[in-house]
Amino acid sequence: MITIPETELAVHPLCLGSNIFGSNADEAQSHAVMDAYAGYGGNFIDTADVYNQWVPGHIGGESETIIGTWMKARGNRSSMVIATKVSMLNTRPGLSAKNIFAACEDSLNRLQTDHIDLYYSHQDDESVSLEETLGAYAQLIAQGKVRYIAASNFTPARLRESVQYSQDNNIPAYIAVQDLYNLVDRTAYEGTMAQTVADLGISNIPFYGIARGFLTGKYRPAITEVDSKRAAGAREYANDKNYAVLTAMDEICAAHNNAPLAAIALAWLRAQPTVSAPIASARTVEQLEEIIQIIDLSTSEVEQLNAISA
Repeated sequence: MITIPETELAVHPLCLGSNIFGSNADEAQSHAVMDAYAGYGGNFIDTADVYNQWVPGHIGGESETIIGTWMKARGNRSSMVIATKVSMLNTRPGLSAKNIFAACEDSLNRLQTDHIDLYYSHQDDESVSLEETLGAYAQLIAQGKVRYIAASNFTPARLRESVQYSQDNNIPAYIAVQDLYNLVDRTAYEGTMAQTVADLGISNIPFYGIARGFLTGKYRPAITEVDSKRAAGAREYANDKNYAVLTAMDEICAAHNNAPLAAIALAWLRAQPTVSAPIASARTVEQLEEIIQIIDLSTSEVEQLNAISA
């Protein structure tokens, strides 16, 4: 287990993403994946109220509901760390106090729990004052409905401003970010956000840790078809530079008892100084077994991957 900086949250080094629960994975498949994850000692699951609003016939909240039914059936809520988000669901948009309070109640009901361990502002909402947004979160924390808050998809300047406001007013501050970051998608985060996160003493819990599946190694120049609903997204990374990254990863995998490429990709993320627990999702138990392995890369291996993916 690791402890997320600025918190008392002791979590598994892999945060299980649930954005596919209720879409690519039905309830039974999702429960099987979570069973396997918990069987490996996993306890950190990431969701959002907006999951899976994009699926025809869905209204959002499906992922939270599936997690809630699983925790109730297993009786394991006390051993899990659950993160969810507010502001992107089209029926609960933005970061007004009224919306945060209502969205929080909705999420608590779907998750069948009395508290959320980590509650994210899923995206910024500059139409609402920091006083209102952060004051609402402070109330939820005081009521015991939320333990910690975090930010996703913020600009570095807005993140600094938000944390400074909390410090100046002695109210809870964002303790983490959740931003896109992986071995083949480094520029946006490493530009200025990584330094901001370091300056604030918090951490990134990055999403798309295996680049929509590209870093599993299933996508190669000679392979034209991959059985995955995420194939189109993964193929956005298909270029000579990124294929060279996969080749370097192959060599490192061989040095680690032929470990899965996905495990190497997540190990690289954990080796980055501002990352705590990267997020990756799995549609099947077999996919979960590829991402759950915790590997320690040597300094030279990290430097090799840094150089080739720069």
